[in-house]
Amino acid sequence: MSNVVVNIFKIPDLRKRILFTLVILVVYRIGAHIPIPGINVDALSQYFTQAQSAGGMLDFIDLFSGGAFKRFTIFALGIMPYISSSIIIDLLKVVFPALERLAKEGHEGQKKITQYTRYGTVFLCAAQSFGLTFWMKSMRTTTGGSVVPEDAGIFFIIIAVATITTGTMVLVWLGDIITERGIGNGISLIIMAGIVVRAPQAFAATMKKIGDSGDPIIGIILIGLFLAVVAASILLTLGQRRIPVQYGKKQTSRGTVQRSAQYIPLRVNAAGVIPIIFAAAIITFPTQMIHMIGGTSSGILNKLQFWLSPGQIPYMVLYSGLIIFFCFFYTAIRFNPTEIADNLKKYGGFIPGIRPGQNTADYIMNILNKINLSGSIFLAFIAIIPDLILSIWPEQVSVEMAHLFGGTSLLIIVGVALDTLQQIESQLLMRHYDGFMKGARMKGRH
Repeated sequence: MSNVVVNIFKIPDLRKRILFTLVILVVYRIGAHIPIPGINVDALSQYFTQAQSAGGMLDFIDLFSGGAFKRFTIFALGIMPYISSSIIIDLLKVVFPALERLAKEGHEGQKKITQYTRYGTVFLCAAQSFGLTFWMKSMRTTTGGSVVPEDAGIFFIIIAVATITTGTMVLVWLGDIITERGIGNGISLIIMAGIVVRAPQAFAATMKKIGDSGDPIIGIILIGLFLAVVAASILLTLGQRRIPVQYGKKQTSRGTVQRSAQYIPLRVNAAGVIPIIFAAAIITFPTQMIHMIGGTSSGILNKLQFWLSPGQIPYMVLYSGLIIFFCFFYTAIRFNPTEIADNLKKYGGFIPGIRPGQNTADYIMNILNKINLSGSIFLAFIAIIPDLILSIWPEQVSVEMAHLFGGTSLLIIVGVALDTLQQIESQLLMRHYDGFMKGARMKGRH
């Protein structure tokens, strides 16, 4: 490993790319601590320490913004509006065939899709920041302090909306220049940086709790469990089923040549973390609505809020079910077996033992459903691991540390780390240096 690090800094181009990426990530972390003009930072901090103000969707948004959401900084919404806009565009491709045709038109088509995605990002960000600004104006602490001054009017709303929207678009731009001039996927690295930067504080808080409890065995168990979950997440991220494909003979000037066999890779977790994002957004929505309408005095609403609280069995069952459903739903949108079968037939390819055409499509769909079922169950298990850990060791593990054991955080860290390391290794091997593993090439996500 030491030789690999030395080789990385021997290559001028790779060294510049890595240092450029680190500088941009530092700029992002600085911006995540610059508050929106006109807010009371002390009152804001006091407000979020109240039990009723934390948890649910707020923690989920704060996770993706790297802690900037609860500080109401210029990057308060993080990169989430861009992710939401990308997901919406993907879904609209199914509804509007013109968008799907545009996406298949090569570089120009993708450029147009990216342009629509950014327009959607501006719209979503403006709408969300407008609602966020009014929420800030309604915040009051238990001591009577206000997050926004009482006399703040329309001018404050315009400034806040413009600041947050501009901040998100700056993050999109930073992500693009990392992808272009740095190493790795810029958008993914920004999300990962926001999650990883909170790990030392979460680890220190957990170690302090374990030290206060006087039971170091729990710390050893947690470390072993963390390594096991990371290994399982890597298997889930990289796991794939390869369907062999054989192509017919090709006629050349020297005679008939048998073209080499290839395969169709079907990923075990083709949907990534999208099912967890959708499921978390839906399952936390009723709780947030109950808070907004102030309906906790009702017995039925109280029970509903209790059942949908993290750690409760109904919550974990419903959460797992939603993840499994969205795994199948999103994979069905992104993966079209009929189109693959038609392309194979067009270029003279076939799956050995399977007739071309509809039989091939049915065969691919059957395999896809099987691996989707196992992959979605595995994904659901990783997603509820934080709740299980907090249920078993509520006094020893902090909430932030528990989220690093599973769910969206761990899958994003593992996936982005594998992608980035695979790109670095490709740069090393291209220049005839050893990669991270001698005699083998590191596998990344495709």
